[in-house]
Amino acid sequence: MNVRAIIDFIEHLPRIHQKNDLTYIRRILRELNEPQDKVKTFHITGTNGKGSTAYYLSRLLQKTGQSIGLFVSPYVEMFNERIQINGQPISDELLISAYRAVKNAIRNIQKKYPEFNLVTFEFETAMAFWIFAKQNCDYAVIEVGIGGEHDKTNVIVPQASIITTIGLDHEKIIGPTMFDIAHEKSGVIKKNRPVVLGNVPAKVLPLLMEKARKKNAPVLLLDRDFQVECNDDIVVTINKRLFHFKLRPQAEAYDIALALITFATLKFDISVSDIEETINNTIIPARYQIVQKKPLIMVDGAHNIQAVHELISYVRKISQGRIYILLGIMKDKDIAKVVKLFDPKEKITFTRISYPRAATKSDIEEDLNCHINFIDDYRLAYDILKNKLTQDDILVVTGSFYLAGAILNYIHGDRHEDEFK
Repeated sequence: MNVRAIIDFIEHLPRIHQKNDLTYIRRILRELNEPQDKVKTFHITGTNGKGSTAYYLSRLLQKTGQSIGLFVSPYVEMFNERIQINGQPISDELLISAYRAVKNAIRNIQKKYPEFNLVTFEFETAMAFWIFAKQNCDYAVIEVGIGGEHDKTNVIVPQASIITTIGLDHEKIIGPTMFDIAHEKSGVIKKNRPVVLGNVPAKVLPLLMEKARKKNAPVLLLDRDFQVECNDDIVVTINKRLFHFKLRPQAEAYDIALALITFATLKFDISVSDIEETINNTIIPARYQIVQKKPLIMVDGAHNIQAVHELISYVRKISQGRIYILLGIMKDKDIAKVVKLFDPKEKITFTRISYPRAATKSDIEEDLNCHINFIDDYRLAYDILKNKLTQDDILVVTGSFYLAGAILNYIHGDRHEDEFK
């Protein structure tokens, strides 16, 4: 079975079980000899920022000379990005080996329980833990898929847990209220293990603090135990020790701080300059990713209200000309609320990719109750907008990681638009 066929198989598995618990993932991991327990882990959840924080933390750990695994979702340009070793996507050969290991484990279980099977994210999670154990990783940084308590990655006892932000997203799955979402995400807090809390709303902070108290989990809290300032650069303060980083958007500054305070709990002997250089050289795929400087073209996977608001606020700060938006959004998002975040002079061109959840022109017009500027082919839409730009203009491609990945593949000369998560 070749890699393309394996990816197709995994991505066409069911998305959910009738019962939303960890029974299936725990069973497959037992059959695989509990690989998740053979590697020290960090667990990261949050409405936004968990992917960036995971990348920053994994790169800091890698700087110590350790062997580091990274599991993130979704991927941006290629499936192998989801599982990384020392900053590199896994090889096709390792992907095939992991697939075979998980598939064989399923067959063994089915001898006793014929109805047993995995959903897509369970299969991917099992592969990741198997690979990290097989590759003898010293640490693995694990990004939650959705939520926390019921997420398929929540089978570990990490060195520390991180909750980056809490906002409204995936309300139908883990909501509908902010308190419901906070409660679900608090499920990553483990007994006697530190939890790092980022830029979370004050109204749900007591819920998280109480959960930590019950679990006897030490809390490291933004603005109490570590500070972040953004002026000419980013300054993170930990125990009166200052770290300076190149200026990035405010949201990224928080993510850097969360990664750094978590890394500091391990007390590695590493210089301030090495830490600063590592963070400054870290590029997060499809997170404020600049693909052209003059005129500026930025690709970002923002796909909820909080993330889009942060993105457009940052773009307005750096803009000296017109702002063009290429927006490809999923039909299950609140399209009207997202569009309201943009100013009328920020001209939006809607597009879509070949993906079942991607909103069509009729979906968007029905939600907005108005006619829209829609170009069905995202590549044509990108080229048209790019050719309109003058030196001081900015083009922002956003709305989903699916569109971001498709555009990045297009820019890099690939044609993998069918290779979506």
